Amino acid sequence: MATFEYEALDVSGKNRRGVIMADTPKHARQNLRQQNLTPIRINNARDKAAPTLFKPKAPRLSSKELVLITRQIATLVSTSVPLEEALNAVSQQSEKEDTRRLVLSVRERVLEGWRFADALGEDKKSFSPLYRAVVAAGETSGDLGKVLNRLATMLEKDRAIRSKVLMALIYPAALAFVALSVVVGLMSFVVPKIISQFDDFDAQLPFVTRLVVGISEALQNYGVFMLVGVILLIVAGWYALQQPKLKNRFDKILLALPVLGKLIRAIEGARFGRTLATLFAGGAPLIDSLIGAQRTLGNSYIKDQLDITITMVSEGAGISQGLQRAKVLPPMMTHMVAAGEKSGELPALLDKTANHLEEESETVINVALRLLEPAIIVLMGLIVMVIVLSILMPTLQLNSLATGV
Repeated sequence: MATFEYEALDVSGKNRRGVIMADTPKHARQNLRQQNLTPIRINNARDKAAPTLFKPKAPRLSSKELVLITRQIATLVSTSVPLEEALNAVSQQSEKEDTRRLVLSVRERVLEGWRFADALGEDKKSFSPLYRAVVAAGETSGDLGKVLNRLATMLEKDRAIRSKVLMALIYPAALAFVALSVVVGLMSFVVPKIISQFDDFDAQLPFVTRLVVGISEALQNYGVFMLVGVILLIVAGWYALQQPKLKNRFDKILLALPVLGKLIRAIEGARFGRTLATLFAGGAPLIDSLIGAQRTLGNSYIKDQLDITITMVSEGAGISQGLQRAKVLPPMMTHMVAAGEKSGELPALLDKTANHLEEESETVINVALRLLEPAIIVLMGLIVMVIVLSILMPTLQLNSLATGV
């Protein structure tokens, strides 16, 4: 049997939407009429039109939608609702047509006998390998609801951190943009008109004035080329960082920086610990859990160094020993893992460590951004002061010459 989406009118004339199981669209219409519904539209939930120039592929799920769907499925499955019924309920709850169709497609595969993780694998853009690995571990352990709850929590925390950083960056970025625009405007339009008054100045202009005039003329004559050059440098830098060796060196340099390096280690450590806890608590083998947690990291140098940890664990060593040998994650992570291995509560301690590292990272980011705002204002003030001095100095010099005459 197939799953069909329908739109129909009830006896009172109200529009109804939902899903219905039937062998063919004709049978689906018959079933709807038996329910006193007049069918208007019936579509197969798994029908996907071939992408064309005018009809692109359906977009993948956003992080917000993924978290919501995961939490809804986890809640329903935890209350002993069958998986296919949980998926049906989630699809009806969704307001977006693409999301509803995606969930119904997964449901139909589950009804056909697919494992849930394999059914999710048909849409790799929406469900990452890590997501599917956690779901597979939950199916193997027989406690899918608990594992999905842990997965939803992990996704929520990851999304919350990104949202906080993004929101905190908005004001400094806007302030920097406005400051840069004001300086460029002054140098391109205001300064040239004022400086032109000193064309008949017999004495040599002060150094500050000559410097400002030179920058102003450069912006006027080569501003477009300078902008293109900056864009090309950004593109070239982005392309260079796509090369594994260059990115590895760049990431290693970042880790060596005083404040930024510690912050990156804390963020990556929190992500590694939470992912490892989710996978391992879900019933995934230890090596697979370590590999899955390693793949979520963004710093390529840390990721490469954790190969040492995975190799040592596969040879019989403890995780804490492997992390201590790699020396890329915060020392607190190593000590808490060692305590977790001794007590048998590794997932719980990993979660606690991840929470602590996330709080520490958030504090550092907030302090840094709060310091960045006055720094931008001070820098803006210094630049304006230099521009004002470049105008005042020759003016005062000209007045003194006139007074002397």
